[in-house]
Amino acid sequence: MYRTRDEALLAHTKVARFWPLIGALVAVLLVAALAGLVLLRGTPFEADAEWMTSVRESPNSILMHISFVMNFLGGGLIAWVIIPLGGAAAFVLTRKPVAAIYWLLSLGLSAAAVQGVKQLVGRARPLDMLVVSDHGSFPSGHTANAATIAVVLGIVFRRTWIWVVGVLGIVVMAFTRTYLGAHWITDTLAGTLIGVCVAVIAWAALGVPLLKEQLRPRHQRSPR
Repeated sequence: MYRTRDEALLAHTKVARFWPLIGALVAVLLVAALAGLVLLRGTPFEADAEWMTSVRESPNSILMHISFVMNFLGGGLIAWVIIPLGGAAAFVLTRKPVAAIYWLLSLGLSAAAVQGVKQLVGRARPLDMLVVSDHGSFPSGHTANAATIAVVLGIVFRRTWIWVVGVLGIVVMAFTRTYLGAHWITDTLAGTLIGVCVAVIAWAALGVPLLKEQLRPRHQRSPR
């Protein structure tokens, strides 16, 4: 019998974190299977081609502007330096060092996983993409980064609205990557799975200390 609600939450977390971990490992297998199919096929799937044709059929200036903004925010210096370091600094300043570690670890592992799979698969990008990008279409690094950020923030702050905004962010990022012709739709699916998987696996390792940090009295976490 637990003496307090906090003790019950900690005990529950120690057990419950393994179920999302199993789901993440299943998703890893799905990404591996999809990567294998991409390698074997060598050409885009029919769904990829049909989706690309549909989204590029009637260009819209507003959607194009949004897509370029998302392209800017989801890659380069902002995505790989400013967001990781800025987020970690914000967590540290609010006395959440475990959250800062979780944030940096998740983003770092997500980026490493994406680059590793890119090198392994070597899928060509669509020929008519509207932005300059590196070689390797599978998976989408922008979408993986958006998914990692969404899951990490959702777990750290445990607010429904953060999860809703995070999911919308993933959807918008995935759509805009295909709208710019930078990725096939299956690239964004794989990127989403990788981002979610990495964040969940990192949470399985840091879930207990992270929850302890969240349960600390507010006056111990807020800067004086």
